[in-house]
Amino acid sequence: MSLTRLKGDAEKSAEVRKRGSEEAQKRGSAEARKLGSSEVRKLGRAEADELALKIYKLTETFPKEELFGLTSQLRRAALSIPTNIVEGYGRKSKREFAQFINIALGSLAETEYLLDFSKRLNYPKHDISEIEKLIEEVGKLLWSFYRSLR
Repeated sequence: MSLTRLKGDAEKSAEVRKRGSEEAQKRGSAEARKLGSSEVRKLGRAEADELALKIYKLTETFPKEELFGLTSQLRRAALSIPTNIVEGYGRKSKREFAQFINIALGSLAETEYLLDFSKRLNYPKHDISEIEKLIEEVGKLLWSFYRSLR
């Protein structure tokens, strides 16, 4: 066999692999969207969004000296949950989507810790049991969704 022919065969093989990979990614993305379109809507636009909104409202009552400390960090962690769900949903593959759900889970854990920390400092001025229940619900939904994508 000639070197030119081997090179041509290798290039054709690489092109076939590339096309196959692109098709697999498209199928994965379609499967992720089909699998979770209603769940994503529920997570990204309802519970996770509601949690972020409630955290924002809660932190309005925190001391002003915490504006660039605990208040800012708690708000960013809470808002990171729905934004990672939405960003992951816009990605090309189930694997990428799952990674963003995983990041959202980390942000949820951070939110939960920071909320507990703020309670130890007696910052919340009213009952936050509704927020704590919402954290638990979002966690269950995210874990369920994450497992379905893996």
